[in-house]
Amino acid sequence: MSFPSEERPQPVIAVVGPTGSGKSDLGVQLALALNGEVVNADALQFYRGMDVGTAKITEEERKGVPHHLLDTLDVTEEASVADFQKDCRAVINDIHSRGKRAILVGGSGLYVRAALDVLEFPGTNPNLRQQLEEECKSKGLASLRARLEEVDPVSAARLGDARRVVRALEVYGLTGRPFSSFMPQREYFQPALQIGLGVDREQLRERLALRVHRMVEAGLQQEVERLDAVGLRSGKTASRALGYAQFLKVLDGKLTEDAAVEETIVATRQFARRQLTWFRADPRITWLDWQDPELVTKAVGAAAT
Repeated sequence: MSFPSEERPQPVIAVVGPTGSGKSDLGVQLALALNGEVVNADALQFYRGMDVGTAKITEEERKGVPHHLLDTLDVTEEASVADFQKDCRAVINDIHSRGKRAILVGGSGLYVRAALDVLEFPGTNPNLRQQLEEECKSKGLASLRARLEEVDPVSAARLGDARRVVRALEVYGLTGRPFSSFMPQREYFQPALQIGLGVDREQLRERLALRVHRMVEAGLQQEVERLDAVGLRSGKTASRALGYAQFLKVLDGKLTEDAAVEETIVATRQFARRQLTWFRADPRITWLDWQDPELVTKAVGAAAT
């Protein structure tokens, strides 16, 4: 998208990278330095009450910087990237209209792309989705994958789990277009700068293990118990979150606390690897060392160029 120079909006600054790399802290520091406000792009931090297990930034840690799109959903609701795109762009426009800088912070790759890139989202049809889900249960995933192979071989080769295969068939049934045709191009919707936090992978592995142990000490199991009482299990997105899924098994007597901790650590490390793979594939990201003493100064400098 191009703008006449006199109408060109301030670039959105996005802080991206794997979980545990310090994105939230850098977002606050950038906002303080650039008269900005933070916009959350972490899908699990939309959920009210999911604080300990998502390492949600506290009021004290926000240092007075306004934060948007935190605590917008109940755990029973399903996060929608299409809804996020609409809400996020409205918030960014509002921030910029007040002469401030929008600082997008998050590690949910598709949500970051939805906020920043030219990206179209097809609609949904609950009845069609239910039919496909029932077919998957009765005939098996292989049957649905075979159907997807016929109409969208690109998606069939790329998608593995039942939820995504069902979604791809739903989109084809609604639009007559293959799901793969809706995949984003690397084209910004409006001017943007992405700052990625480059990590030492072994140090990150150690940090993530320590982080999970600290979450448990801070009351993760008690948080899961509270959320279970208000419908956590019925939430398709929230119930599968790292730590929450494992500690629901503790409540059910299927895992010990120690086993849940280890399972969460393994899953978190795997998630961080997937995040790194996702973000490393985007050549537009400016990478900075997460432990550089000059990190904030360099990030501010990148935002000013």
